[in-house]
Amino acid sequence: MLVLVLAFSAAPAQSVDALVTPEVFQVSDLPVAVTNPSLVKTKNGYVFKCSLANSSEFRQLGFRYSLAVIDSGSGATSVVSRTEAFRLAPYQAKNVIFKAPLGLNLKGDERLVLMVEQVISTHYIWEVVQAKDALASYIAGDYSTTPRVLRVLNAVDAQTPLKIRF
Repeated sequence: MLVLVLAFSAAPAQSVDALVTPEVFQVSDLPVAVTNPSLVKTKNGYVFKCSLANSSEFRQLGFRYSLAVIDSGSGATSVVSRTEAFRLAPYQAKNVIFKAPLGLNLKGDERLVLMVEQVISTHYIWEVVQAKDALASYIAGDYSTTPRVLRVLNAVDAQTPLKIRF
């Protein structure tokens, strides 16, 4: 008598989140650099994961970025801008996840370009001048455009100096 035994693996199926990696248009005059960006699909939309590096002596509080979605077929571009808060000590780097879902409807063949437009620290605000134009030039293939950055004092988030009474 021949007994045939079939073995099946009962390991549960692992759910792998869909991962989309945008390219980054780095603005070198900003004190925060974004590396290893990825959009991870969840049931509510996409969450943004990245590594942030602070290259200044000021604590960073947040930034505003734009994510351009370029359709590969028609070439149509849509831009989503978001502001995210974080705490990043001077000269620190860390991985972050921004959990507010981005309401994107991606098919998988789009080109995604990420650009930081504004960085907010305890003392200053760095703003890219004509950020939309610089991003449009980059998307069109003009990589010679260097965005100009304006730095102004942050009067809202600045720490109040300690008053010593004699």
